[in-house]
Amino acid sequence: MTTAAVIGSGFGGLALAIRLQSAGIQTTLIEARDKPGGRAYVFEDDGFKFDAGPTVITDPTCLEELFELSGRKLSDYVELISVAPFYRLLWEDGSVFDYSNDEAQLFKQIEAFNPDDVAGYKKFLEFSDNVFREGYQKLGHEAFLDFKSMLKAAPQLMRYEAFRSVYSMVARHIKDDRLRQAFSFHTLLVGGNPFKTSSVYALIHALEKKWGVWFPRGGTHALVRGMVKLFEDIGGQVRMGSKVEAIMADSGRVTGVRCADGWSGRFDAVVSNGDVVNTYKELLSAHPRGAEMATRMMRRSFSPSLFVTYFGLKGERPDVKHHTILFGHRYKGLLDEIYKGGALPDDFSLYLHHPTATDPAMAPPGHSAFYVLSPVPHLGKLDIDWEKEAPRYADSILDALERRCIPNLKRDLVTMRTWTPKDFETVLGAHHGSAFSLEPVLWQSAYFRTHNRDDVLANLYFVGAGTHPGAGIPGVVGSAKATGKLMIEDLLAKQAA
Repeated sequence: MTTAAVIGSGFGGLALAIRLQSAGIQTTLIEARDKPGGRAYVFEDDGFKFDAGPTVITDPTCLEELFELSGRKLSDYVELISVAPFYRLLWEDGSVFDYSNDEAQLFKQIEAFNPDDVAGYKKFLEFSDNVFREGYQKLGHEAFLDFKSMLKAAPQLMRYEAFRSVYSMVARHIKDDRLRQAFSFHTLLVGGNPFKTSSVYALIHALEKKWGVWFPRGGTHALVRGMVKLFEDIGGQVRMGSKVEAIMADSGRVTGVRCADGWSGRFDAVVSNGDVVNTYKELLSAHPRGAEMATRMMRRSFSPSLFVTYFGLKGERPDVKHHTILFGHRYKGLLDEIYKGGALPDDFSLYLHHPTATDPAMAPPGHSAFYVLSPVPHLGKLDIDWEKEAPRYADSILDALERRCIPNLKRDLVTMRTWTPKDFETVLGAHHGSAFSLEPVLWQSAYFRTHNRDDVLANLYFVGAGTHPGAGIPGVVGSAKATGKLMIEDLLAKQAA
């Protein structure tokens, strides 16, 4: 029987494990932590449930496809609830914009900001639809293993000016500064600076418009648990609390894995859903390919980190939407400081997640659950003492939330915890504590990103945010489709031979 090991149970690893097992490849999923999910972990404090990471689901069809591979239905494992509006956007001047799929209401709001921008928005939406078709539907699930494949895709991408930034394309069509922020911030949700990230990432807007924004009943981790159950239902094996300490290799192939708890296994193929630098530097340290690629990877540009505060409150907050973006006084200037590093900015823009707006069971009765994240420089740009800095920084963020959208927050505070760049580094093994792996810029995309299959070790594969197409749930599930296609072809061809 053909076998494979998948290291790490993030969305990418889970999606790939399901694809492999569905194809008849006996797959073992190995997770170091006590719960599956990777960045999509869950914390449970005093009756509150806090999803640790991704909370925005924008392409349910890519998830449904995983269940259909074995004749099952996503809806039998987890319930997805539509979120409306997608986001509420708040500015310091008191401006409010509800970003949703209700076009009549959307046009009315745009007109209130600037009447001329209604026509401009329609042109931007047409551009977004085009790059969605080319960049996501046609290329998002393909592995770029050689430069020829990149050249083949280049004409269409250049036609849509992939060399320009998302912000520049938004600004071409939209004049109001607040609306420029409203239609360009999405790249920040996958670690990209809208002033540097390729205009291809404007496809996120069309993706949301096509399928909406969703939230699983019970939280994002309910979706993780549903995927794990599916994997086990179709015969997959899961090893929890088993940290892989080495990928074993002999000459030009990997042979298996060894774990810190003493367990080891031989496999026909090994996949890493872990950090790409850590995989090469630590797990492949005994093989020359490990040092070679780790050195090369560490020269790359990595996405910023995040400072996250999880908190639970007495009382319900019906006026606070499920997803809220709070813009600060600065936009480009703040992003320049975050991406260049050197100091922790005194101001911030924030993403506030309020799951009890959609699913009250995420908190005890009569209470509400939240998390708020602030993008911050990664440790390679700013290696400060986060243990010392975290209480002060969290306090200033809570003050801002209390002032702008959650009155009496501190009075009603029941529980709180923080997650810093240092936690990304130590707990998740993320290089520099980056929250999204490689920065999604044009020169680190497609062929120029970590290849889904290693170029030297023929049966070593990668899946997740560090590979093509990139971060975000649709991105990492797309990477699983690209890597899965390669692996199934490689392994079943070997089996047939």
